[in-house]
Amino acid sequence: MDVLTLYFDKIIYTLISVIMLIILQSMVIKITKKFAEKWNRFHTRTTLVKRLINYLFFFLLLVILFVIWGVKFESISIFLSSIFAVIGVAFFAQWSILSNVTSGIIMFFTFPYRIGDFIKIHEGDHSIYGYIIDIKAFQILIKNLNDEVVTYPNSMMLQKGVSILDGTNIQRIMAEHQKKEADNPNVNED
Repeated sequence: MDVLTLYFDKIIYTLISVIMLIILQSMVIKITKKFAEKWNRFHTRTTLVKRLINYLFFFLLLVILFVIWGVKFESISIFLSSIFAVIGVAFFAQWSILSNVTSGIIMFFTFPYRIGDFIKIHEGDHSIYGYIIDIKAFQILIKNLNDEVVTYPNSMMLQKGVSILDGTNIQRIMAEHQKKEADNPNVNED
């Protein structure tokens, strides 16, 4: 009983924080679901973004609990500095992975292209044409003109010009591709 009275304030603050974060998290997820329904986002993409939101709120809860319970960072500084050093090296070594995940989240909310769209990624003489068959956390899967599945990093999709092509353009591009293949049967175009 003495322990309960000693930590009563911290327990109340912890309960309030947990309840507030759960309410805030559910509101953010509801907003994400409404956005996904409004813009016809696929369930798998919505699930991915919800999972990332859950991770964010879990991390936020840990930080709040550390503050409430008065965890002294000085007392665990060696442990934390070791963890942060490893994480820092991992993020530096895998910066492209982090940028692709971030780009995937940005694309969820702002990307005007959908699965099934025929697109052109402007790469100069080596432009990529194809149908978007899936949009994942790290990359977009595109079925190109040779029926090959090409993975294209999310971060590059935000950096390159991308066009959605309509029926007449698709037919013209397919005809040009078939003509090139007929003229050069041994050349496999990118």
